[in-house]
Amino acid sequence: MGKLFGTDGIRGIVGENLTAELAYRVGQAVAVTLAEEKGRPPLITIGMDTRISSDMLEGALIAGITSVGGEVMPLGIIPTPAVAYLTVKVEADAGIVISASHNPFEHNGIKVFNGQGYKLPDALEDRVEEKILSSEPLPIKKGGEIGKRIHGKKNLKYEYIQHLAGTVQDDLGGLRVLIDCANGAAAATAPDLFADFAIEADFIHRKPNGVNINLKCGSTHLNSLAAMVTAGEYDLGIAFDGDADRCLMIDEKGNVVDGDKTMAVCGLYMRDQGLLTGRAIVGTVMSNLGLHEFCNKNNIRLICTPVGDRNVLEKMLEFGYRIGGEQSGHTIFTDYATTGDGQLTALQFLQILKRSGKTASELASICPSYPQTLVNVELANQPGLKEAVMGSQALAEAIRREEEALGGDGRVLVRPSGTEPLIRVMVEAKTAQQADDCAARLADLVKTLKF
Repeated sequence: MGKLFGTDGIRGIVGENLTAELAYRVGQAVAVTLAEEKGRPPLITIGMDTRISSDMLEGALIAGITSVGGEVMPLGIIPTPAVAYLTVKVEADAGIVISASHNPFEHNGIKVFNGQGYKLPDALEDRVEEKILSSEPLPIKKGGEIGKRIHGKKNLKYEYIQHLAGTVQDDLGGLRVLIDCANGAAAATAPDLFADFAIEADFIHRKPNGVNINLKCGSTHLNSLAAMVTAGEYDLGIAFDGDADRCLMIDEKGNVVDGDKTMAVCGLYMRDQGLLTGRAIVGTVMSNLGLHEFCNKNNIRLICTPVGDRNVLEKMLEFGYRIGGEQSGHTIFTDYATTGDGQLTALQFLQILKRSGKTASELASICPSYPQTLVNVELANQPGLKEAVMGSQALAEAIRREEEALGGDGRVLVRPSGTEPLIRVMVEAKTAQQADDCAARLADLVKTLKF
């Protein structure tokens, strides 16, 4: 990857390394690159989450795009997967999302989809980045060549909602669910979506104020949802993240149904319906050993990619696989979407729950979970440091020793974050104590490394 684009676009803290000036330049670079590709001024959609900085960044992007002749179609506050879907629907040349997903409100990001609703190809992304970082001015248009903002398109979100509703056939009547919108983009769509069904749906954390997105709520903070699900005797709790591209759930007993369990439930159902292409689920190296065990037991292939929904999707598209995702809740159904979609995932799970006649805990029990500990080790935000840590011989030797000690009943994964100055240490073991102790030793070692 380059100096700006990480695994999920450009990310940063607004006002520090992500500024309005940078967003303006990004808008220009995206529009100019697309104009070179298309031989005409491009049309670009823009959607955003509820962060206080999103309006500012949207304005800067629009100014940049229109300054070089591009046309812009703002979609307003809307989930990331909705931008991907609507970009294809309106036949735009690209879609831009302003969001930092599950991160705190101080952070934000800029992600670009191509006209087919997929993340921008690396080669095109490199050309955009080269223009952003270049000191050369980009060609400013004058007079009638200046680009336009196309107004009145925020209601397009209802076309997205109708698309999601059309992916299930049941009315879901008889189910009671509690939905956590994370004070994010799902607050703009989930109430209308679930109103299309006979389901009894209640909502929490659906009043964004610009600074409360993901704040002790949503898919990264499940405690309050779990407590309310059990106290209110709901059939299921559903939690989205800030841009609603991921979904984690809580069963009726208050237990977490993570992305691995969701893929197991949906994958087994698809297999039984003859819909599981290649009898395969695509996961990542972070997928729990329990998912491996489930797949082996049910004659399903588990294909693991490097971490990142982008890597999962690439593998799915290469071989035509129809379900894949990450333990963190990014689940991709290629029959219906070009990216992970939290609300789509929730609907697919709810339809299976309704048809099965089982409880959510009974459904999820088909996929065991090994105790797993994840420790994030913060690093100084300096170029090359993550690479130096990962190249350390001392770290490699420590990982080898820990894996030998775990034998065949666990595993160790140490990797750099793609979006933050962090080293992530993940350990699975037979007991939580073993996993905790091993992860702590490796994290302490990372902290002591000197370069």
